[in-house]
Amino acid sequence: MGMRFFHSLDNPISADSFAAARAAVGTTLTAAAGMLANRERAFVVARPPGHHAERVEAMGFCFFNTIACAAEWLREQPGIERVFIFDFDVHHGNGTQHLFEARDDVFYASMHRYPFYPGTGAANEIGVGKGRGFTKNIPFDGGTGDAAYLRAVEDDIVRTIDDFAPNVILLSAGFDAHRRDPLGGMRVTEEAFGEITERVVECATRHSNGRVLSLLEGGYDMEGLAASVAEHVMALSAE
Repeated sequence: MGMRFFHSLDNPISADSFAAARAAVGTTLTAAAGMLANRERAFVVARPPGHHAERVEAMGFCFFNTIACAAEWLREQPGIERVFIFDFDVHHGNGTQHLFEARDDVFYASMHRYPFYPGTGAANEIGVGKGRGFTKNIPFDGGTGDAAYLRAVEDDIVRTIDDFAPNVILLSAGFDAHRRDPLGGMRVTEEAFGEITERVVECATRHSNGRVLSLLEGGYDMEGLAASVAEHVMALSAE
């Protein structure tokens, strides 16, 4: 009997949904290969997003867990023994956490609003079995802004990346914590997203030959999304 695939009510399916989701994964894997070959940073602008997708369930506008596919592919490449995923979407990436929570070769760290959709991401969720200690969740109250985000990055995320010393860093780059976003209920500015990206790039310079692969996740106010992406890309592009 074959595996069944489920989807939630927030994932309506059209005739082109499979092709779009597959194209997002394919584009990401192409970017990952280019990043490895050229030792450069890459930003993938694709829809649908991916970090809510579970192993056999689509949810939260996500069909395939794109960043998990990239992490798995990268682990199969020579010299890539440790992958760090940093998710700063306003929603916790339940799918990504669940796919890697029992492993110690892929570290998943998330900053997100909590309690909030999808209901996961409490601070005591730190991984299971062999992967215990290789999941980190930093929950924020609604209305949190730049200061708390930047402090968490400086005091926690950077230290965690330095301790893990990854061969590559992946970003679930959701910008729905932006102050204009209608779904997030947070107060983060585009400038803060740029500063967060700068700190990640500095970590990549120390540990992964500068390699960062960033994937667009959430972001539902077009003006706030455009401004945040511009800051993010400028920071990724900095020498």
